[in-house]
Amino acid sequence: MKIALIGATGFIGSRLLAELTSRGHQVTAIVRNPEKVPQGAGVAAKKGDVYDKDGLAALLAGHDAVISSVHYTASDPAVLLAAVKQSGVKRYLVVGGAGSLEVAPGVKLFDTKEFPAIYLDEARKGGAFLDLLKGESGLDWTFLSPSALIEPGERTGTFRLGKDQLLVDGNGQSRVSAEDYAIALVDELEKPAHSRQRFTVGY
Repeated sequence: MKIALIGATGFIGSRLLAELTSRGHQVTAIVRNPEKVPQGAGVAAKKGDVYDKDGLAALLAGHDAVISSVHYTASDPAVLLAAVKQSGVKRYLVVGGAGSLEVAPGVKLFDTKEFPAIYLDEARKGGAFLDLLKGESGLDWTFLSPSALIEPGERTGTFRLGKDQLLVDGNGQSRVSAEDYAIALVDELEKPAHSRQRFTVGY
């Protein structure tokens, strides 16, 4: 497929770029600094601004799907959504956050006293982005939340999927590697199972 990846040099974006190209997809890597995109087969680096709706829409046009992997505090979800819709691309996958996952009925992770204050603004904006998507009928969107802890690690291919509840392993830990997160998102791209839904991945 032809995939537009917004934020292809970031922590998650760089893993997604590697996973997509390893599976033979053609990727347009849309970033602020194209020179930072690793050169490789199937990769075209393009300079883009997430706040420039018209410019972004022009870069996205003609792709089979758009994936956005950008910080919520460094972007405007309404602009991103408008650009995707203007581009004519129907499939939109969003790298989500864990903060809006439920840890108990009606209680989100970012509402707990243990949630680190330093991440609270980003997490709440991620939750607002999800709410915005839920009201969007013109796009075939998917929002993938990681576990509470996502770090560089192994590409194991062994993980669990969930919906709106935080996944916790047998040791009480909620974690996933960035590499396995990338597998889960590209799997969803290739074989959609969560159309207009949020889901989560963890061990």
